[in-house]
Amino acid sequence: AIYSVIAIVIASVIGFALTFFFWKDDTVVAEVKEGQKAVEVRKEIVMAPVTGKMMPLSTAKDQAFAQGALGKGVVIHPTVGEVVAPFDGTVMTMFPTKHAIGLVSDNGLELLIHIGLDTVQLDGKYFESFVEQGAKVKRGDKLVTFDIKAIEAAGYSVETPVIVTNTADYLDIIESDKQDDICNNDELLTVLA
Repeated sequence: AIYSVIAIVIASVIGFALTFFFWKDDTVVAEVKEGQKAVEVRKEIVMAPVTGKMMPLSTAKDQAFAQGALGKGVVIHPTVGEVVAPFDGTVMTMFPTKHAIGLVSDNGLELLIHIGLDTVQLDGKYFESFVEQGAKVKRGDKLVTFDIKAIEAAGYSVETPVIVTNTADYLDIIESDKQDDICNNDELLTVLA
């Protein structure tokens, strides 16, 4: 059944059998007809939560991230030590060490922003959080700041995986076609459900 849905989505993308298309907030809904069946496809945009150089997730130095064990996404090598909300939603998890934050969008997309590798060992040093677990956030709200130079001087990488942790709930997760440098006004991921 999932393969037929994927086939329908692919057909719509290349222009076959597209019968209805409209904007609703940040969500695009497409209705595709094949015989008597209609499938609704929603699109959600995840903006970049960090400014820096975007790379494929497969380039992550941590193998769990690189192999997609936690979900699909990208890696950002930050040039600015600030994380902002990539969509309207809720802070699902704020780690006490402030090195990682879990968010859920108003549409149910779950996102992990993991600042650096092994930075949990810093026990919150060089990080400052501006939100608490359970807080409602709007796109662009400041969530966490971190001192890039101090973290690197302490021997840690600041590469930041941005992962859709409920990847299995979606038809596809498409990385931005923007090359390299990305800022938090840029689209990072397009998620199709």
